[in-house]
Amino acid sequence: MLKPGEAAGAAGATGAAGGAEEVLRAEGLIKRFEDVTAVDGVSFAVRRGEIFGFLGPNGAGKTTTINLLTGLARPTSGSMYLEGSDYTGNPKRAQAAMGVVPDESNLYEELDGFENLAFCAALYGTDRRSREPRARELLEQFGLADAGKRPFKAYSKGMKRKLTIAAGIIHEPKILFLDEPTTGIDVMSARQIRVLIGELNRRGTTIFLTTHYIEEAERLCHRLAFIVAGKIIRTGSLEELMREHQEETVLQLAVENPAGELLPALREGFPGYAVRGVDEHNLRVVGAGRIELLPLLEFLSRRGAVVSEARLIRPTLEEVFVKVTGIESARMRQEREGKKK
Repeated sequence: MLKPGEAAGAAGATGAAGGAEEVLRAEGLIKRFEDVTAVDGVSFAVRRGEIFGFLGPNGAGKTTTINLLTGLARPTSGSMYLEGSDYTGNPKRAQAAMGVVPDESNLYEELDGFENLAFCAALYGTDRRSREPRARELLEQFGLADAGKRPFKAYSKGMKRKLTIAAGIIHEPKILFLDEPTTGIDVMSARQIRVLIGELNRRGTTIFLTTHYIEEAERLCHRLAFIVAGKIIRTGSLEELMREHQEETVLQLAVENPAGELLPALREGFPGYAVRGVDEHNLRVVGAGRIELLPLLEFLSRRGAVVSEARLIRPTLEEVFVKVTGIESARMRQEREGKKK
C-alpha cells in the first residue's frame, strides 16, 4: 500500500538529527529602517551539524537577518542566542565563534591567498605558529595550493569565492554564515562550491545559508525557512515541507508494453484514479489518498503487461515553495539570471 510521504529522502541532504542541540536561536527579530521593516518578527533555531537554509527572493530580508545575527547591524527588537547564551546586547561576545562569508568578497586584492588567510587568522586572535599551518591546510583542502602565492585580484570569481569561504572558517567557527555563496559565478564553479559546502558540513561545520536558488536549497539544506517580505512563512525539513503539501499520491509505472494501449482498461477498471500516459513505456496513476499497488499489478498482469518499476513521484521543492509563498518560481529564475549578468 502506498501513500503520501513514503517517497525517499532528499538527495544530498543528510546529517543533523532532528533532536540535535541548538547552536543558534533567534526570537522575534525585527529590524526597521525608518518606515521600512526589513525583518519582521523572525524566529528560528539552527541545530548543531546541520545546513539551515533561508530561501526567498531578493529583498526578502535574508542578508539583513545575517547582519543582525553576526553583529553587523543591531535589531530594533528581539533576541539572539548562541549555544543558549543571549548575545543581543553584546554581539562581540559571539563574533569569535562565527565565520561570515558575504555575497561579495571582503578579502584584500593585493595580498596573495596565503597572506589573506593568515591575516584573517590573526584578526581572530590565532597565534602565528597555528595560523600559518592552518592557512596552508585550507589552501590544500580547497584546491588552491598552486594559487596560494598569487595575488587575490588575479583569481577567477570561483577561486575568490573558495578563498573567501576558507577565510570564513580559518578560526574553526561554531557556525558558518554563507550569504548567496554561488551567486554571480559560472556553473562549474558553483558546482564546486556546493560540493565544498557539503564536505565542510560532513566534517562537522554547522552552516546557515541564504539563497534564492531553489535547486541549491534542495541539494544542500537539511532544514529550510521560506522568507518573504521580512517574514518567515514556513520552516521545516525537506521531507516535512514536501509531505505536508503532497495533496495527492502519484504513482509512476514503467511497463514493457506500449503504455497507451493499457490506458483505456486501467481507466475503466480503476475509475477512482486518474490515469495518464507519460511516454511510450511509462504511465502515472494519481489518487487523492492511498493507492493500492497490488490490485493494479494483478490487473495489468492479467492483461499480459509486464511492470518493471513502480515508484512514487514526490513534489519538487519548487512546487512547495510556490504553494506556500504564492511567489511564482519564474520570478526566482529571473532574479537568478539577472544576478549572473
